[in-house]
Amino acid sequence: MANINLASEGGGAVGSAPQADSHEFDASKTRTQGQLVMRRFLRHRLAMVSLGVFVFLVLFAFVGPFIWTYDFEDVTSKSYQPMSGAHPLGTTQVGKDMLALLMRGTGYSLQIALIVAALATAIGVTFGALAGYLRGFVDTALMRLVDLLLIIPQIAVAAIVVKGFSGSWYVVALVLAAFAWMQIARITRGETLSLAQREFIEAARACGASTPRIIFKHLVPNMIGSITVNATLAIAAAVLTEAALSFLGLGVQPPDTSLGVIVLENYGQFLNRPWLFWGPFIVLVSLSLAVNFIGDGLRDAFDPRQTKVRA
Repeated sequence: MANINLASEGGGAVGSAPQADSHEFDASKTRTQGQLVMRRFLRHRLAMVSLGVFVFLVLFAFVGPFIWTYDFEDVTSKSYQPMSGAHPLGTTQVGKDMLALLMRGTGYSLQIALIVAALATAIGVTFGALAGYLRGFVDTALMRLVDLLLIIPQIAVAAIVVKGFSGSWYVVALVLAAFAWMQIARITRGETLSLAQREFIEAARACGASTPRIIFKHLVPNMIGSITVNATLAIAAAVLTEAALSFLGLGVQPPDTSLGVIVLENYGQFLNRPWLFWGPFIVLVSLSLAVNFIGDGLRDAFDPRQTKVRA
């Protein structure tokens, strides 16, 4: 009997060993939502190429001036010099190096776009989340304000305000931000109306969480996908809007500069010295397209229907 018991115990031990060594599911290999989003974004080829272009333009604008020979304020001996090794994009009418000027203008345009996107996203998310969560009178009042601001001709009002405040680049950024948050607010409100009915929000209310805590600790983190995508789209929109205002002479004013200002100053040389026009124009288009494609990649990465992720 002892032998039988030992054999049965040994057989049980032998039989249980493979179960301990080989599991069909390994918890250590599970991925978080953030890891899945990052993997989808890294596999979006167009978004990765655009991210490379955007990083290059940022380095071009903010690191390039420390490396390049000329400063944007330096005046060379001759005006309208052709492209050469010393001046890859030639010189302007007053003899400034176009490449150095382009670095400066790209930097200002990026600063304006990033400030606009940050402020518009913060204001839009706050107003939209408040309207969607509180509903009732607050929702009605905020959404009617949004509707009123949306019918105002933004470029015309922005041009008047910018002209009245001397056209400094930071004034342009603040004015554009004041008109860029409404769409973000409407999108955020729609998502908040849906999320506010979920169980985890009801649980937070039952635990006595305050309204600000529910909005910024529970609702906003669950909307991070759409918030990120809309922020990137706001950057692209701000680049083009600022360029349009500056091209009309109603945006950034000297001594500040931007891509729109550089295009305005050199569009008359389109036929005689096309490099003076095409240089800033290509940078402007590349910046806008790169940010838009990055936004497309983020939208696809945050899409919950994108469930096929290769190991």
